[in-house]
Amino acid sequence: MAKKAAYMGMLTALAFVFSYIEFLIPVNVGIPGVKLGLANLVTIVALYIMGVREACTLSLIRILLTGLTFGNPASMIYSFAGGLLSLLVMVCARKVKLFSITGVSVLGGVFHNLGQILAAAMVVENARLLYYMPVLMLSGTIAGTLIGLLGAVLVRRLEKLKKE
Repeated sequence: MAKKAAYMGMLTALAFVFSYIEFLIPVNVGIPGVKLGLANLVTIVALYIMGVREACTLSLIRILLTGLTFGNPASMIYSFAGGLLSLLVMVCARKVKLFSITGVSVLGGVFHNLGQILAAAMVVENARLLYYMPVLMLSGTIAGTLIGLLGAVLVRRLEKLKKE
């Protein structure tokens, strides 16, 4: 139990640090809201190495800490909406075993953006924000692919270490 708590603390701190790095060095591709999602690397690894409950706990704590530290109430709403929808889809995709880790990550990236844009459309009461979705789907696919490829390498290495 203590070992699991230590891993959760370490992963939470790592996710928080990755969020801070993204806060300091935003990806500027001329499209507002586009991010690499470095903290999601920790979530995908936790999902595969530790399990659903731990990945959910980690994600919720990270969103709360990041929102309180670097954001505002609106950014927390968007992060929770995107994070929860993303996690739900990733858990389901992993469970059906049709997708690789990279595929699960891509779905997570796309649905994170969908959750955020749906929350934003409800907050500002303007469905026209959904026109922005194709751009966000593309950015979610690219970021999800990069995070998924790196996550797959980390999961393989961590599983190998577990066996030793």
